[in-house]
Amino acid sequence: MSPKKLNLKDKYKLLTRDLDWEFSYEDRKEAFPYEEFEGIKITDWDKWEDPFRLTMESYWKYQAEKEKKLYAIYDAFAQNNGQTNVTDARYVNAIKLFLTGVSPGEHAAHLGFAFTGRQMGGIGARVAAQMQSIDELRHIQTQIHAMSHYNKFFDGFDEFNHMHDRLWYLSVPKSFFEDARTAGPFEFMIAIGFSFEYVLTNLLFVPFMSGAAYNGDMATVTFGFSAQSDEARHMTLGLEIIKFLLEQHEDNLPIVQKWLDKWLWRGYRLLTLVAMMMDYMLPQKVMSWQEAWELYFEDAAGALFKDLERYGIKMPDYTDTIKQEKEHLSHQAWWIFYQYTHAAAFHTWTPTAEEMDWLSEKYPDTFDKYYRPRWELAAEMEAKGERFYTTGLPQLCQTCQIPMAFTEMSDPTQVSYRESIYNDERFHFCSDPCKSIFDNEPEKYVNAWLPVHQILQGNCGGGGLDKVMEYYHLDDGVANLEFEGSPDAERWKEWKGVA
Repeated sequence: MSPKKLNLKDKYKLLTRDLDWEFSYEDRKEAFPYEEFEGIKITDWDKWEDPFRLTMESYWKYQAEKEKKLYAIYDAFAQNNGQTNVTDARYVNAIKLFLTGVSPGEHAAHLGFAFTGRQMGGIGARVAAQMQSIDELRHIQTQIHAMSHYNKFFDGFDEFNHMHDRLWYLSVPKSFFEDARTAGPFEFMIAIGFSFEYVLTNLLFVPFMSGAAYNGDMATVTFGFSAQSDEARHMTLGLEIIKFLLEQHEDNLPIVQKWLDKWLWRGYRLLTLVAMMMDYMLPQKVMSWQEAWELYFEDAAGALFKDLERYGIKMPDYTDTIKQEKEHLSHQAWWIFYQYTHAAAFHTWTPTAEEMDWLSEKYPDTFDKYYRPRWELAAEMEAKGERFYTTGLPQLCQTCQIPMAFTEMSDPTQVSYRESIYNDERFHFCSDPCKSIFDNEPEKYVNAWLPVHQILQGNCGGGGLDKVMEYYHLDDGVANLEFEGSPDAERWKEWKGVA
């Protein structure tokens, strides 16, 4: 007699919840040593909900189907010389930034969810974290494969993994994920699963994927679409962890709120790279950073936090600061890279007259007043053969590790500067939120690997810019410096028959 076929409900339970086991000869607390040290109280793991009801059997089937379609499009893109169909060779620098600044974060998230899935006592949460860990590994693989085609024709792609560990500006995303991964499992879930995946992910992937579509980069668009079903699960996991923790015990509320305050700001500072990409790096622009922030955070996340008010959650601290900065962030970030692009793995340029008019339209209260004069002066200097590069090293924020070039919102002509004294040592910050985050956990940040400090100590190849460039694996005049006159620009002109 053949065995009775299981219905979907029983099959799901057998392949997920029934994978757990009872501890008969070992202490459960020793098996999950990180579950209590953050102060979180779990009363009943069975209350965890699995919105997608996905088993591993179904997971592998769905992912295999997506892989077939994805790589078929990659092959077509390569066979049709897709690199010649982008709007402008300047655009390629945006995906150089993605590969070096975003893709390694996928791998860090993979490691973080693998750790988290092992350390949470509930089997439902462990299975969900395991699937997300595998997703993140798949994402970096598909991104590398998509952009490997561009590596055949453009500079700045080949050393992305080496650069991630060494280049000064890549310490910003690296420190973000290392901060999250050195937290406990529940803080990691709030940091990455909720604050980033649920609240801020649209501000990362939608601009990059929409920008790719607007600029003829179908390889990047395709890996974005392929990841979207994964991202839908990630967002539900992020929302579930919030709901679950807040319903488990009232003592969890202040801990969760503190994490939300911290990680909204940390994630926002990381998105500085996206802000300048949207406003300055895309030849065909989708929308401004200010418009994106208003749409995806102020409107969408605003409604989300209103729903969470019933649990006692309030809108995270520092959102008023972000609201003020949204008219300045991208301009100040691009200026940082414009003057330090001799030590970067992508090119920068002065915005064209048409692009400055677009920026004036999108930022009518700030661009013409504060930033157009700067870019017009930079263009004049470049026309005279005096393209501006800063020769000194910037002071870095101890928390977010971005050069301290952001300004006071009460007076955008003055650099924002904060400091704290800890163990008789002075630490510097770009903002009140970064200072506050440091002051709450100083031991976590006092030993941060700050690139400028390491350069000055001779730990980045030795003394002199030439040694630092060797340490970075940057060939001067190839992947760095001004776009005009670069090998990428000259190659593009040759392809397009431009004199």
